[in-house]
Amino acid sequence: MTKTHVSGLFMLTVLLAIAAVSGVAQGQTFSPLYDFNPSAGDSAYPVPPGTQIQGQDGNIYSTSPNGGTIVQSGSEEGTVFDMTPAGALSVLFTFYGSLSGFNNTGAIPTSGLTLGTDGNFYGSANQYGAFGFGNVFVITPGGALTDLHDFTGGSDGGFPYSAPIEGRDGNYYGTTSCGGDQSCSNNGGNGTIYKITPSGTLTTLYTFDEVHGAANYAPLILGSDGNFYGTGWGGVGSTSGVVYKITPSGSYTVLHYFCLKMGCPDGSFPYAALVQGSDGNFYGTANNAFKITPTGKLTVLYSNLVQPLAGLVQATDGNFYGVTYAGGTSGSGSIFSVSPKKPYTYSLLYSFDGITASLPGVTLLQHTNGTLYGLSLEGGTYNSGVFYSFDMGLKPFVSVTTLSGAVGSPVGILGQGFTGTKKVMFTGAAANFTVISDTYLTATVPSGAKTGFVSVKTPGGTLKSNKKFQVTP
Repeated sequence: MTKTHVSGLFMLTVLLAIAAVSGVAQGQTFSPLYDFNPSAGDSAYPVPPGTQIQGQDGNIYSTSPNGGTIVQSGSEEGTVFDMTPAGALSVLFTFYGSLSGFNNTGAIPTSGLTLGTDGNFYGSANQYGAFGFGNVFVITPGGALTDLHDFTGGSDGGFPYSAPIEGRDGNYYGTTSCGGDQSCSNNGGNGTIYKITPSGTLTTLYTFDEVHGAANYAPLILGSDGNFYGTGWGGVGSTSGVVYKITPSGSYTVLHYFCLKMGCPDGSFPYAALVQGSDGNFYGTANNAFKITPTGKLTVLYSNLVQPLAGLVQATDGNFYGVTYAGGTSGSGSIFSVSPKKPYTYSLLYSFDGITASLPGVTLLQHTNGTLYGLSLEGGTYNSGVFYSFDMGLKPFVSVTTLSGAVGSPVGILGQGFTGTKKVMFTGAAANFTVISDTYLTATVPSGAKTGFVSVKTPGGTLKSNKKFQVTP
C-alpha cells in the first residue's frame, strides 16, 4: 500500500500499541470468497473504519482506498464496489484523484457506504476533491456518482474517514478528522460533525476542541431516541478518547472519557463506530469490548483485544461479533464473539492464518441470509485483501432500512424470497406492501401498529426482522 493518507492507518496501528480447520470452532465455517487483484483492475486493500452495507438487490457494497479500473498504471486511487453473497465482484466506480483529464471526484475512500432511503449509497473520499481535503458523495447502484460537498479544510473540516448516516429528517450526518477550529493544513484542527442535505448543503453542527474529543475516524450511529452517538480521540487531561451524543440540532454531550494510563480498565483510543443493542445500550471497542448506557455508564465485557479497529455487530442470536486487526493464534487477526449478558462470555471463533486472509479491520455485516461477511486488508492470492464469509448457521431474517416512522410513512425491507409474499405485519397490524424485487419490498406503517418486530410471510416461510421498529407519534 503506497497511497498517502492510508499510511496513516498504519501509524494508528502503532499507536494502538481454503481456511485452516484448526482455526474454526465446530459448526462454524470460514470461507474466503474473493481475492482482490489490483493488477486486474479490482478494488484493493479495504481498510477501517470502512463499513459494508446490504443493498436493495441483496448485494454487499463498500469502498476501497486503492485499486480500480486501470487507465494509467498507478493512477487509480480507490473504488466503490459491490459483491454478491457468493463472491462475484463488480467495480462500480474508480477514483482518479491525481490523474489529469478526469473530473476530480475525490480519492482514497476509506469510508464504506450508507444505504439511503432513496436506494442510493452515501460515502466520503478521504482526499482530493476541489480543495484537496476530501468530499461527500452519493452513488447510485448503477455507479453514477455525484459529488455533494468538497471540504475546504477550514471551518467545515477535512479528511473524512467515514460515511455519513441518514437521520430521521432525511438529512445525513458525519464527521471529519481535521479542520474546524484550525486549518487542516499541516494536520491542524480537531475535526467537525456536520449535517448535509441530499442535495449537498452542508452545515457544521459541532467543532471539536480536543478537550471534548478530536480526530474522529468512526461513523456516527443513529440511536433509537433520534440522536446520534459516536466515538473520538482526545479528551481532557490524561484521557485518550470519548463516547459522545449529539442531537440533530447540534447539542453535544460527552458520555464517557477513556483514560490514557497503562492498564486502564475501560480501554483507550476508540476507533470504530458504536452499535445499539436490542437492550437499548451501546456497544463498541477500545482495546476491549464494552457496553455503555445512553447516560454514560460503561461496563467492560472483555479486555485484551489486540487492535480491534472494527466495531461490533449484534447478530440474530443476540451475541456481538467482531474482528481484531492483529492477535489470534498467528498474529494476523481474529473473529470473536461476546455475550451482552453476564458473565459476558468471550469466544475466539477463528484465527486468520496470514495467507488465506490477514488483518481484518472492517466491521462485520450480517446479511439477511443469516451469514456474516467481512473484508481483510491483506492476504489472498495477490495479498491485496479478501472478501470472506463466516457462517454460524444463523437463519435468514429481514431488515428494515429505517428503524422508526409514523403511521402512514413508507419503509423499505431487505431480505430474500420476497416474490409471492403474502403478508407484512408490524406488531399489532397488517401493512399494505409492494414487492419491488425478490430481495426488496416497501410497506406502509399501518394504523394500529405498535413498536416491535416486523415480519414478512413469504412462500418459503415467515421472516422476522432483526431489530424492533419504533412507531413514532
